[in-house]
Amino acid sequence: MSAEQARVQIQELSKKLHYYNKRYYMDNVSEITDYEFDMLLKELIELENAYPQFRDANSPSQRVGGTISKEFPTVRHKYRMLSLGNTYSEQEIQEFDARVKKILGHNDFEYFCELKFDGVAVSISYENGLLTRGVTRGDGSKGDDITPNIKTIRSLPLVLNPAPEFDFEVRGEVFLTKEDFKTLNDKKEDLGEDLYANARNTASGSLKMQNSAEVARRKLSCYLYSFISESAPFKTQEEAILGLKKLGFPISPTFKKCTGIENVINYINYWETKRYELDVETDGIVIKVNEFQLQDELGYTAKIPRWAIAYKYKTENVITRLNNVTYQIGRTGAVTPVAELEPVLLAGTTVKRASLHNANEISRLNLHQGDYVFVEKGGEIIPKVTGVDYSQRKTDTLPIEYPNNCPECGTPLVRIEGEANHYCPNYKKCAPQIKGRIQHFINRNAMNIDSIGEQTVKQLYESGLVISPADLYDLTYDQVITLEGFKDLSTKKLLQGLIDSTAQPFHIVLFALGIRHVGKTVAEKLAEHFKNIDNLVNATEEQFIEVPEIGERIAKSVKEFFEKNTNLNEVDRLKKAGLQFEKIEEELSGNQLDGKTFVISGVFTTFGREELKEVIKKHGGKVVSSISSKLNFLLAGENMGPAKLEKATSLGIRIINETEFKEMIK
Repeated sequence: MSAEQARVQIQELSKKLHYYNKRYYMDNVSEITDYEFDMLLKELIELENAYPQFRDANSPSQRVGGTISKEFPTVRHKYRMLSLGNTYSEQEIQEFDARVKKILGHNDFEYFCELKFDGVAVSISYENGLLTRGVTRGDGSKGDDITPNIKTIRSLPLVLNPAPEFDFEVRGEVFLTKEDFKTLNDKKEDLGEDLYANARNTASGSLKMQNSAEVARRKLSCYLYSFISESAPFKTQEEAILGLKKLGFPISPTFKKCTGIENVINYINYWETKRYELDVETDGIVIKVNEFQLQDELGYTAKIPRWAIAYKYKTENVITRLNNVTYQIGRTGAVTPVAELEPVLLAGTTVKRASLHNANEISRLNLHQGDYVFVEKGGEIIPKVTGVDYSQRKTDTLPIEYPNNCPECGTPLVRIEGEANHYCPNYKKCAPQIKGRIQHFINRNAMNIDSIGEQTVKQLYESGLVISPADLYDLTYDQVITLEGFKDLSTKKLLQGLIDSTAQPFHIVLFALGIRHVGKTVAEKLAEHFKNIDNLVNATEEQFIEVPEIGERIAKSVKEFFEKNTNLNEVDRLKKAGLQFEKIEEELSGNQLDGKTFVISGVFTTFGREELKEVIKKHGGKVVSSISSKLNFLLAGENMGPAKLEKATSLGIRIINETEFKEMIK
């Protein structure tokens, strides 16, 4: 290929990918499969690497990141990013309306209402139709230039076609959807790591990450709410929002133009509970005078605009007594402090326990025995302690001291540099770690041995029958039937469940081993790359890093795992028990799914997501990304998104599980 041919091909591929991206994120239409999109993107990246002189700053390849930013330059905002005044009551909303009427001298105006999303405010500039800069709010006058990270947000257009005749700036909120936040935490849980506390802080931290490729994997989203340009093509906020939508920008469909403050209050009341059905966290309503000319007339105070105000929904917060602090030991040895509380009603449920995260949090709160603490639940995975009512503290109470030794086995705790958690290193004999590893092994997302539950694991461990997953496969009928609650049928069911589990594919077995930092996706990539356990055991850290998405941390963890004789012996025993330690390449083909379309959502036991796409394709089917009335099947796995389920149900789409799918391709 000549240089000129490469230049033309790069331009054509870029144009196609920008188009498909807009169709998917703005029009909710998948004209090609995810696999086909990825293949086009791969081709573009390879061409750009071969001919870097033709790589454009707004190429679709920028979506996947790759820029390393050791520091983020501070830049001054062309237009200040002011905060809004906050209000928490209907009376204050009425007072705001009265002030607006008094300054304008009439009531001939409308309000524009929109939800206030709980994310990170950013300013994004476009010149000649190209995204040129993304900046954080900072102090309102200047912020950090995070352009490479902003470009990874797939719903934001990098190139506007046709390009507007004017340059402009848009402002919006960057956030993680509830579904994407849950996916991130599910991966954290798989790896035995601390969960992210909330979506807002995670989004904020993601935007300031040094490696934009990692930011891209976080799948950040964005809604825009403001347009600024010296050309002033729009006369009202409503026109601006509709204009941005027409240009291809992500706009929340929840906005409403309201005549009179009574309609504004009705809007606030409507969304007070309705907002929980959305896939994004919200914390209030923003109310703006709709007409830009009237906004200019109303003007600003030193810090806030007089033409807008934010109504904040009250955070659900209660106060209760701290009875004790206990410590949970995870399967990786991570020690997590938990507040044991006097039971209290919060957000419709009775809360007895709340997270304290780590030793740093206990120190920050300056917790004492018997303190009265504030507990919140909004947006959290579990309730958390947010503060202490020091006025109720008794003078003779003792401070909570984080233990130096494991509360379970007494082993001195260690703290890995750069991590907030303490760990118990006694992985061989610390009971919670042993039971946690067995529990992880049998979990439905791992070996899926549903005939064994948490209570049975406890009995097997305490009776001395099982101290590692391999021991499960040595169990006999005579041993199991002696356990409390077991009879002939349940004993046979447990043993049969173990036999059935030996059919699980290599990548599932690898995940079930519980290697630190190796979740299901990483296990699948390792199995695909190395094909069998022997290649994996003998690989070097450098060879691990060659695998896509495997970094130094994972490589080191896997290498250390297989350097321990205890783990090698465990693998050898599991091999002898008949578990799969080699990837079986199956030639799947046929026309059973000819002409059928599928949307895949959730986590699956037998297949990885990419594997499912290939299986559907080889059987004549097609995978699409969005649900429409033309869709044939929603293939639903564990932890699938509620929004997709609701939409499929409303459209009468047939929803099938993994077992039903396997029957279809027999």
